[in-house]
Amino acid sequence: MPRLSDEIYTKLVNEEDARVCTDIREEACREVPGNFLVLILSHFFSKLGDALANPKVVLPWVMETLQAPLYLIGFLVPIRESGSLIPQLLIASYIRAVPVRKWVWVIGSLVQALAIGAIGLVTWSLEGAAAGWAIIGLLVLFSLARGLSSVAAKDVLGKTIPKTRRGQVNGWSASSAGLVTVGLALLLLLSGAERLPPQAYGLLLAGAGLLWLIAATIYARIRELPGETEGGGNALVEAVKRLGILRRDAPFRRFVITRALLLCSALTAPYYVVLAQQRLGSAAATLGLFMLASGAASLLSAPLWGRFADLSSRRVMMLAAVLTATLGLLVYLLDSLRPGWLALGWTLPALYFGLSIAHQGVRIGRKTYVVDLAQGNRRTDYVAVSNSLIGVILLLLGFAGALGAVLAVSQIILLLSLLGALGALMALGLPEVE
Repeated sequence: MPRLSDEIYTKLVNEEDARVCTDIREEACREVPGNFLVLILSHFFSKLGDALANPKVVLPWVMETLQAPLYLIGFLVPIRESGSLIPQLLIASYIRAVPVRKWVWVIGSLVQALAIGAIGLVTWSLEGAAAGWAIIGLLVLFSLARGLSSVAAKDVLGKTIPKTRRGQVNGWSASSAGLVTVGLALLLLLSGAERLPPQAYGLLLAGAGLLWLIAATIYARIRELPGETEGGGNALVEAVKRLGILRRDAPFRRFVITRALLLCSALTAPYYVVLAQQRLGSAAATLGLFMLASGAASLLSAPLWGRFADLSSRRVMMLAAVLTATLGLLVYLLDSLRPGWLALGWTLPALYFGLSIAHQGVRIGRKTYVVDLAQGNRRTDYVAVSNSLIGVILLLLGFAGALGAVLAVSQIILLLSLLGALGALMALGLPEVE
């Protein structure tokens, strides 16, 4: 009699090919259905936590409510992203020495839970610059823990789930988290609140911390076989050696360049929100509309991107990049030629919905591509090198906000979106790996 996990797995992926496990061990293949569901469930809770503590929408609103300095708000996205990416080149040496790497992810998730929960406490007890600096400090801790989980997650996925199924893990978890986010956004819209008190944000962030705690508990149930541990050693020496991959491995080098250009989908998002605040104000309903747009985009697009990525993650990155560039151009043209249209309550949230769809494609496409590009222990090297370099580039590009002194917000959006067009051209030259 088949297990319930086997039946659910078969329905989710339309499993028909008995030879699908061609790149993982036979013992691991038998555990694929159960691991597939555990990964989806744990990623669901962590992604939902991400949605409730979104640095592009929620955290800026929190800091603005607490009257934190504006220059600190501008650092939210760069610190949250680059803080988790830059250290990975050093972290990888230690992770490689761990045969069962799910526990690295679990530890990272527990620290993320504590950091976000502590930010929730800050909203109850501090305000002004003190609150801003406390949130920034806790966000640094959160990002470092996120880096631990990120390196381990790619390797665990590669060891437990075969090719042509990995994109759907990210797709289904992001979609289900998007559904819950839509529900929360609707509650916010229906509440009719003009402006939420700090205590409400504190409860929201405390709930997000609890979600990471649940995710860690579920992830610990993954049945992971011990893997290769060669290549560990002095972290700094090993990190320098790994950078040589960029010189020797042309496909990987092109992927890193492509991924750097695709950062446009993340970097432009806060400027859509800033433009909306300029046109629509800072009412709670505006926050609800953007949360609704983000959640609905994950719900509707993530499973489709996931299935598409299992066929060709390269094409997913190309299409998502083109969509990002097109939307950026559209925002610029509307602001220049029809500014009144952007003052309509639905226009910018609708455009942000499209951008969120594109960003889902970028995330799922590049995650699936780097896992499928590498084999064995090299996967950890690929993830660590690319993430660390992207973290540095992201931190540098994060200072694009300084252009606000000479450029309009829509012009910054256009400038960053043009990177997407270049990213699509670079992705065109990548080899297929599925």
